[in-house]
Amino acid sequence: MTRLCHKPPRIDQPRPAQGVSISRRDGRAVECTALEMRHRGNSIGGSNPSLSASFPFMTLTLNSPDAMPGGKARSCFLVSMARLILFNKPYGVLSQFTGGGPGETLADFVAVKGVYPAGRLDKDSEGLLLLTDDGKLQAQISSPKFNKEKTYLVQVEGEPSVDALVQLRKGVTLKDGPTRPARAKLIEPPDLWPRDPPVRFRKSVPDHWIELIITEGRNRQVRRMTAAVGLPTLRLVRWRVANWTLEGIAPGQWREVRAGLGPARR
Repeated sequence: MTRLCHKPPRIDQPRPAQGVSISRRDGRAVECTALEMRHRGNSIGGSNPSLSASFPFMTLTLNSPDAMPGGKARSCFLVSMARLILFNKPYGVLSQFTGGGPGETLADFVAVKGVYPAGRLDKDSEGLLLLTDDGKLQAQISSPKFNKEKTYLVQVEGEPSVDALVQLRKGVTLKDGPTRPARAKLIEPPDLWPRDPPVRFRKSVPDHWIELIITEGRNRQVRRMTAAVGLPTLRLVRWRVANWTLEGIAPGQWREVRAGLGPARR
């Protein structure tokens, strides 16, 4: 949950020490020598023989901070990992906490304060929506410059031809410019939950499923891409963003996970 250190460049190498007791709320405890404790720009410290403060996930208590080896003050940095929530957004729900009717906003499903969507998912689309309390992580997930892959399962109207799939892979030209090359393939109907309301089909026109992987996130991009190659989208489910998937998460449910992106694709 947290990592402790004496100097910021070495946050992955904790050192045992004395003078400051840090009790994690999960029952574990660690110690670190410090006259000053910093947490996201806030600091506490001084010559008080005893001083307590609470942070997310832990409580800090300074006991006799002047009793340090050699009398030297060192800084100890507390790094609290960002919160990251995987939410399976149902059809008809907005990617925001306010501004909709009953059952139409994230507030009706995610009772967690201080988190915000990293990217968006249209009201008429379903699937994985990431929420975090960390602005930097939010940008890394949603900004196209970080090239984070997003996998969509797309039910389309019509018969996807080889030429249509090739066009999607090479990139298609939309009103706001050409899209980046994507990965596209025809797949068997995925084992998904029934949509509410059900998808409207035309009995005279066949439907098929495509897996489409993109690294952008323009407004209604996937729908516009399939329409550009003559395949209107009937149902759209985002299954994966970067390393996170919907596996095991039912519609309207969420799960909190470790926030770790790994290296960006280039």
